[in-house]
Amino acid sequence: MVILRRWWERKGLQIGLIALVLSSAWILRQTQGALLLEMYQTITRPLQMLQTGPTPEERLKDARTLELQTRIADLESQNKKLQNLLGYVEKEPATSRPITARVVGRSADHWWQQITLNRGSNGGIQEGYIVRAEGGLVGLVESVTPNTSRVLLISDLKSQVGVTIGRTSAKGVLRGDSSAEAVLEFYEKVPNVKVGDYVSTSTYSQKFPAGVAVGRIKSLDLKKLPASVAKVELFPPIRSLDWVSVYPKPENPIPATENPQPTNPEPPKSN
Repeated sequence: MVILRRWWERKGLQIGLIALVLSSAWILRQTQGALLLEMYQTITRPLQMLQTGPTPEERLKDARTLELQTRIADLESQNKKLQNLLGYVEKEPATSRPITARVVGRSADHWWQQITLNRGSNGGIQEGYIVRAEGGLVGLVESVTPNTSRVLLISDLKSQVGVTIGRTSAKGVLRGDSSAEAVLEFYEKVPNVKVGDYVSTSTYSQKFPAGVAVGRIKSLDLKKLPASVAKVELFPPIRSLDWVSVYPKPENPIPATENPQPTNPEPPKSN
């Protein structure tokens, strides 16, 4: 009996701990951890109540509020743009009121080349119609379906527009450069122009009406051969077009006798 008591004194604590671990494991298995989870929640609930951060429900509500605010800001921006465009349209004579259209298609591979509008032949648009936006000339309607129109932008490498310098009436051909700038090739070898001069469509243009704003001279190269050239900063927001105005093409093209007589034997052709 004495030996058993001494053994128990030495091993009793270990046996008790082993029994506690085994019984705890059995309870966890039977309850699938529910008791442990309940104990954890009981201990941490006071700490959670002391936290100042938002609850999951509050975070969800905030996310919805931010979404609605974003949508409202976008709608307000679209409304302002449309109001500005309509105000711009109201200034036009009633006989030349344009068709208002929105840009609904634009390829990343052809960002500076073309856009697609949400109006077509059913809306009165035809091939050859002129497209303008706030700032001036945007491009020319290239093809039409019943409900859409494809526009060749003046920033396209294929685009050519006959233009003039308002201050001196110097004339040339504006070519797209796949960017917010264009290249102006003058008819004269040494034109009377300077940086900052304004550029608009000329009376020599066969496809565009005269006097439509295009841009401003940004830089000059008067030593370029065979003709002097200039970099033109385009006024219309070609990079971020949204709403545009579509006008009928000019009804009375200029007589052939009004074509310019450049100094070069083979002048560039203008549209």
